[in-house]
Amino acid sequence: MKRIVINKNEVGMVIKNNAVKRILTEGTYWLGFGESVDRYNMADYFHVNHNTDVLLTVPGFAELVEIVDVLDNEICLVFINNLFTNVLGPGRYFFWKGLLTYNFQIENMNHWEVPDSINRAYMESPALMYYINRYIVRDYEGAILMVNGKFERELIPGEYNYWKSFNRIEVLKVDFRTVQMDIHGQEILTKDKVQIRLNLNIQYQVSDMKVALLENHSYIDQLYNLMQMEVRLMVGNQNLDQLLENKEVIAETILMKNVVGVNRLGLKLISAGIKDIILPGEVRDIMNQVLVAEKKAQANIITRREETASTRSLLNTAKLLEENAMLFRLKEMEYVEKIADKINSISVSGNGQIVDQLKQLFLNK
Repeated sequence: MKRIVINKNEVGMVIKNNAVKRILTEGTYWLGFGESVDRYNMADYFHVNHNTDVLLTVPGFAELVEIVDVLDNEICLVFINNLFTNVLGPGRYFFWKGLLTYNFQIENMNHWEVPDSINRAYMESPALMYYINRYIVRDYEGAILMVNGKFERELIPGEYNYWKSFNRIEVLKVDFRTVQMDIHGQEILTKDKVQIRLNLNIQYQVSDMKVALLENHSYIDQLYNLMQMEVRLMVGNQNLDQLLENKEVIAETILMKNVVGVNRLGLKLISAGIKDIILPGEVRDIMNQVLVAEKKAQANIITRREETASTRSLLNTAKLLEENAMLFRLKEMEYVEKIADKINSISVSGNGQIVDQLKQLFLNK
């Protein structure tokens, strides 16, 4: 025979012929011939090398364990000494009684919403997040809850938690802020057969969330295609000169003509504008030549206008001098004065008649 001691925190299982014969708790025992003992620490998680259903038939075992059964549609939150520790999925679980205080909170997952009975402080636990889908709807967003492919309700800004269970949960979100869309590099042939490349910019908002998400597949792609087709139609009906002169008018027309089509997408157009009109290299060179020619013609017109005005002024002056001898004399003296300002000295050579000749220049004949 063999003497053994089972400590306070231990459980012993006496084994003979590979079967558990009896359960030993704290105390001193003698083992018979062919018997051995398996020791288990009750401070550890329950883990034994024998079938639990068989152990339940052994006297004294059921009083040492706590059994938790979790159904297929349930989970169980485990608290040890009032501290949240783990989450159990469907199955049967055993826990040693005695040293640790266990508490169990079983939650049913038939309804898709996580109940308020689960403290939100536990939501950050990876063990619990394995069973939960978490969604956050921000202040500038809207959302729609879909359960098993059917519309359930609209969601206001806030935090939402749903079970990962038998129900298929989808949260479809939209952004209510103003969104800018660029339609780049549209190669279009104008009415006068000039191929251009055009960039269009639009701004829009979601006005009806249900229409945008439930009645349209990819409303953003549909808006892009709608604007693309409309700008092609508008530009195709314009000559190049009209297009260059009326960019703002064309953008406003695009904005007004597509109100109904955009409303069907659950959207609202705010603004539209043509950002760039890119011409082929040959057309650009021709337009530069035309511009230079126009500027030269304008310069010539201005020069001729100034020459005509100067000639007309001279003609008017001549008429006044012809009609008024005194004015002619004053003008003559003005020019003599200007000439005299430019002359520092005068040297006169000749006979004695030179002075008389100069005097005659300043006398009115």
